[in-house]
Amino acid sequence: QVQLVESGGGLVQPGGSLRLSCVASGIIVSSYTMGWYRQGPGNPRELVAHITNSGFTDYAHSVKGRFTISRDNAKNTVYLQMNSLKPEDTALYYCNVLYSNKNWGQGTQVTVSS
Repeated sequence: QVQLVESGGGLVQPGGSLRLSCVASGIIVSSYTMGWYRQGPGNPRELVAHITNSGFTDYAHSVKGRFTISRDNAKNTVYLQMNSLKPEDTALYYCNVLYSNKNWGQGTQVTVSS
C-alpha cells in the first residue's frame, strides 16, 4: 500500500523560506520520477517540480530559481526547498509519482502573507 505523507508547510511572510518533506512508504522514491504539485484556491492542481530516478530536476517557470527539489534515498523522502516565497505560492502542496492519479496524501498547506 502506497502512502505519501507531506509536512513542513506553514505561514510565512513574503520573501521567506520553507522546506517541505514527503515521506513515502510502499514505493521506493528513487525508482520513480517524483513530483511536487500544488493547488491554490480556485485553481487546478499544477506540477511545480520533479526529480527523475537519475536525479534530473525540472521546474515550472513560476518557481524556477526559487524552489529546489531533492531526494534522500536512505530516508525514502523527497524535499522541496522553497525560497523567496510570494503570496501567489499560497497553496496546498502534495507529492506523488509523476502523472499518477492515485495515492494522494493529505498535502501540506503553505500560506505566504504579511
